[in-house]
Order: sequence, then C-alpha cells, then structure tokens
Amino acid sequence: MAKRETPRLDSLNKKKKEKEKKMDESSKHQQEENVGDKQLHQGFSGDEEELTESESDGPVLSEDEDYVSADGDDSLHNDPSEENEGGSSESHQGIEESDSSEDEVAPRNTIGDVPLEWYKDEEHVGYDISGKKIKKKVRQDKLDSFLASADDSKNWRKIYDEYNDEEVELTKRETRLIRRLLKGKAPHAEFDPYAPYVDWFKWDDAKHPLSNAPEPKRRFIPSKWESKKVVEYVRAIRKGLIKFDKPKEEPRVYHLWGDDSSSTEKAGHGLAYIPAPKSKLPGHEESYNPSLEYIPTQEEINSYQLMYEEDRPKFIPRRFLSLRSVPAYENAVKESFDRCLDLYLCPRARKKRINIDPESLKPKLPSRKDLKPYPVTCYLEYKGHKGAVMSIATEASGQWIASGSIDGSVRVWEVETGRCRRVWEIGEAVHYVAWNPLPGLHILAVSSGQDVLLLNTGLGNDEEQKNIEQLLRIETPGSMDDTGNTTSIVSWVQDDKHGGIRLKHFKTVSSVEWHRKGDYLSTVMPAGESRAILIHQLSKKLTQRIPFKLHGLPVSSIFHPTRSIFFISTKKNVRVYDLLKQKLVKKLETGLREVSSIAVHPAGDNVIVGSREGKLCWFDMDLSSQPYRILKCHPKDITNVAFHHSYPLFATCSDDCTAYVFHGMVYSDLNQNPLIVPLEILRGHSSTNGRGVMDCKFHPRQPWLFTAGADSVIKLYCH
Repeated sequence: MAKRETPRLDSLNKKKKEKEKKMDESSKHQQEENVGDKQLHQGFSGDEEELTESESDGPVLSEDEDYVSADGDDSLHNDPSEENEGGSSESHQGIEESDSSEDEVAPRNTIGDVPLEWYKDEEHVGYDISGKKIKKKVRQDKLDSFLASADDSKNWRKIYDEYNDEEVELTKRETRLIRRLLKGKAPHAEFDPYAPYVDWFKWDDAKHPLSNAPEPKRRFIPSKWESKKVVEYVRAIRKGLIKFDKPKEEPRVYHLWGDDSSSTEKAGHGLAYIPAPKSKLPGHEESYNPSLEYIPTQEEINSYQLMYEEDRPKFIPRRFLSLRSVPAYENAVKESFDRCLDLYLCPRARKKRINIDPESLKPKLPSRKDLKPYPVTCYLEYKGHKGAVMSIATEASGQWIASGSIDGSVRVWEVETGRCRRVWEIGEAVHYVAWNPLPGLHILAVSSGQDVLLLNTGLGNDEEQKNIEQLLRIETPGSMDDTGNTTSIVSWVQDDKHGGIRLKHFKTVSSVEWHRKGDYLSTVMPAGESRAILIHQLSKKLTQRIPFKLHGLPVSSIFHPTRSIFFISTKKNVRVYDLLKQKLVKKLETGLREVSSIAVHPAGDNVIVGSREGKLCWFDMDLSSQPYRILKCHPKDITNVAFHHSYPLFATCSDDCTAYVFHGMVYSDLNQNPLIVPLEILRGHSSTNGRGVMDCKFHPRQPWLFTAGADSVIKLYCH
C-alpha cells in the first residue's frame, strides 16, 4: 500500500515555474488576468467549487480532489509527456524521503511568546536564528496599497504575517482547505465522516463471552475483615490511643462598651436572645471637674426640692480640684440594685416591625352617594310636650306616631302634617310607648310608673274598632298564670278613664315590647328580681313569668322578628332563649361596662347593642358570641338603637344631642361579612339637664328617622 502523500509545496512550485517559462508571455499575461479577476470576485466564499488553472497547467482540479489519487497513486494529473520523462518517479522518491516535520518552514522571528506590543516603538520586530535584528518593512500608505492590490491579480490570496512582518501568499491547496472549513466540512476530501463501525470485541468464531464466571459469594455477605478493623478502631478509641481534635476554646473576652448581640457566647441563641439595653454612659455632668455652666447655683438646688421625685434630676454635679478628693458615689449600690432588678423583672420581647402604608389599612368603603337614600336633613318638628320626650313609637302603616313624655302626657301625631291627633293625660311620667305591630289593631302600650296602659287610639274603621273594644274589655277580674291559679304578680284592671286596660305591676316598668303577632307583650322591671320580666297575653288576659333564671339586672327585652326566640339584655351581656324548647341558645359577651339598649335585625341573625360608655357592638349570631364590630361613635351614653324594617339602615342616639345613621348591609351569603358604613350625624336637639336625644325610631316604609329629645321636641329627618 502506497504511503499517503504529505503536502508537497516545494515540488509543486518547481513544476509550476518550469511550465510558466514555456508559455508565451502574451498569452500568459492574458490568462492570468482573467483567472485573477474571477478569483478576486469570488474570494473564499465563492460559489464555484473548482479552482481553475491556466490552460497549460493541465486538467482542472475540483475541491473534493486531493493531490493523491483515491487508489493510492501518488502521481499528479500532469501532462503525459512529463509522466513519460520520469517525473512521477522523482515525485515518488521525494515523497518517500520527505517528512511532515521537515516540510514545515520555521519562523524567521525567534522571540517566542513575547508580546509584539513590546516592539511597537522599535525599528525591528525581533531576531532571526542568527541573532540579527529583523527590520520592519516600510509600510505603504492606503492609496498605494490599494493600487498595488488592483494591479496584482493574486492579491486576494495574500495574508499579512504580523509575527514575521511579511506577506504570505496562500497556495491553491490551502485555499481549498479554507473553503472546506468555511462550509463546515472536513479539511481533507478523503476523510469519511460516516465510516462503518468496527466492533473490536466481536469475532465470527467466538463461542463464549469474555467472562462467564458466576458472581462470587463475597459480593453478597459483609466482610469479616472490615468488621475486625472496626472493632480494632473502637477498642483504640476507648483506650485513648486514638484522640480526636478538640475544638479550640476562644478566650472569654468581650468589648466592654460594645454590643452584646455580637458576642460569640450569645451567637448560639439566634433570634431568641435579646441583649439588655446599655445603661446611660456618664457625661460632662458626672465629671469630677465639670465646666462652670454645668454646676447649678444654690437657688437651683433649692428649686429641685420643690419638684416631684420623678422630675427631679438624679445627679447634681460637683467640682473637685483633684481626683483624690472625689468621695465614693453614695447611690452606687442603689443604682446597681435597681439595674439588676430591671434586668431580672422586666421581660424583653422581640417585635417584628412591618413597614405598611397607613392608608392601605383603611377599609375600602363605598361612597355615600351610592348608599342613598338615608336621612340627612330635618323636615318636620312636632311640638306640644312640656317635658322631655322619653319614648316614641311608629304605627305599622307609617301614618301615625305616638310619643310619651315625663310631663305625664301621651300624644298621637300625624306624620306628614305634624298635627296632634289625640292626647292622653296619664298623670305620671311616661317611660315607654309601644305600638301594636298589626296594621288593623291600633292599640298603644304605655308604661307609666308601675302600670302599663293598653289604650285604644280610635284609629281605623268601625269593624276594627269593634275588635279593639272587645279585646280591651275585661270580663273577670284578676289574671291567671300558666298553671291555672290566680296570681298576684300583675292585675288586669279595666280603665274607664282612658278607655283601655291597666296592668298593675309591683315594681316600676322601664320598657314594653310587642310580639310580631300582636297578641303578646313583654314588660321589664329592673328591680323585680326573679319576676323582673313578664310576658302578657292580650286575648286571654294572662300573665306568666319566663321559665328562665335571670343572671343580673335586666335592662331590656325583645322578641325575635321571625322565630320563637326571646332576647334578654342585662348590664353585662345578652342571653338568647328559645321559648318553645325553653332553653338557652346563646350568650353574647358584650365586654361593655353597662348595656343600655338592644335591637334585632329584621332577618334575625344580627344584633346591635348600645352602652352607657358610647360604644356600639354588632353581633353576628352565626359567626360568634363575641362582637363582630365595636364602634366608638358617641362621647356620651347611648340611649337607644334601632334598625330599619326594609332599608339597610340602623341608627343610634345619645345624650350628646346627636343621632348617628349607619349603612348596615347583611348579605344572604354566609361567607360574606356584614358591611357597616357610617353615613350621617344628625344634629338639632339641645341639651336639657344634661340629657340629649332620648329615643329614635325609623319610619316603617320610608328612609326617615324620628328622634325624641330632652328639649320636648320630636324631629323628623328625611332623605
């Protein structure tokens, strides 16, 4: 097999020069110009894959061909005449004698890896092999170099060698290699990138694998030699023959005035350790020879004795001429003891500080314009009472309103006109009035002293009046309790003077509330002890005690608007009872100093409670027994609270002569909390004997609010 040919640049150049001498000078110049122009335009990225030679150079060589033929023939594709003359034998002889390391031309410059920047300002670029300086060639300007390159057809093949300071002309073989590299191919055309795989470990006559021995047993059982070695190490450690390196103990020193948090002893505690605060360092006043401005005069020292002890300065500066004359500090032991006492008794806690914009903590409430209608301005005033109006009540249709005053009179007013329809002179201060909730039953309950009067207002048609007169007629004296025995708790008496019934109690009645069906009413006597709350049935003229034990002094009571549930509020909490099952359902913990009033939402699941300290508690009974919201709205006592029957409104009135109107939306979705938005503060009443607004009630159909004041005026606020 013939030896593969290495690059033979010298032999090719010799043959090329011999051919050029034989060519005619005129045809030679013409052919070289044509070839040079063509190659100048295509460069290294030319589209043609063949590099043409002159006509006398022989056949054309393609890119994929090399100087060595595929079958191993070392002869070039030259003219037949040259082959006959023995040129091929000479080339074979040159190939056999040549070596790749011998063909490489050594660089002229012998400076090695020295940066050429060091010779930037010198006249030479280095030294040759004999030690002579290699002078820098004179550089042509850009215009001359451009003209020279335009005249030279082979200029596109020339490359400047900065290391040797010379221009090198690439051969056709080198340009062909560069073209193949630019196209991503192998440099040599004879290289086969997809050669067949040779499996060196596969023979046709193989009968057995490389190793067919079974797995040894030692791979599946623990090594006894390793266990023996471990036992030796354990015995050596126990005897002390093997000793481990102990951690280096750092000296217990610390910075006297430094921060304890950086101490290495406290580093193991992490975030749990909080360093004690440093005591105040001594200043100029504590100096033994302070400046004159720090020394107080005798007058200032005398004024210190008149101050409180906490305001008095702890140390009075004094001046000494020398440090030897400074006496012992008289409060040293006391201050040290106080310091130790503070560190021992005062706990230190780490508080995480969160940087939050205060505006982002404010709840996003809807605009008041979107929550209309609600009462805003005073529309009417009802004047006629001579004393403070303690209570008001609205009729079911909203056409009439009743009021009771401490002047002993009860009046019925027409809402739209302000006309006084009727007046009853009770003769004793009226504490509470309540209108029967049924539209056709115009009966008014009035509490005055120890009596409760059921009055016929005279409203309605003749048929309704007949039913009212029949209900307010007592056929048998006395009353029967739930066991059928005559009781002396309350006596039902016919009152011919006022045309109604008088229920005589044994204690003063503070409030009266009707059941939604209009046949039952409850009365509250705060001083009645176990019989403080009674329930009366109008149709049967019966009175019965509630079957529950009272805990504390009762303040008010109210029926549930839809179910048989009864609310009793004491001074501290509110208890919810089921009248049918006769058991306690829930206890609402108000956390207030003293409860003053209570109101139930028309849906029955939310309760508001007013207090004597000006706070309002909203309870969501489905959520918890604790208040959902606590609103501090009035600076003085809240006298009454009220819900609207159809609009999402509730109001509070206080002795500060104001009434607050709120938007209270209760959603049917249990996952959504009630929305509470303050809307308006209604003013207009004047204070009398320290009392302001005594009662407030909503109109049953319109978003109007009635307020009764201690100034004997009733006001109507409309939207």
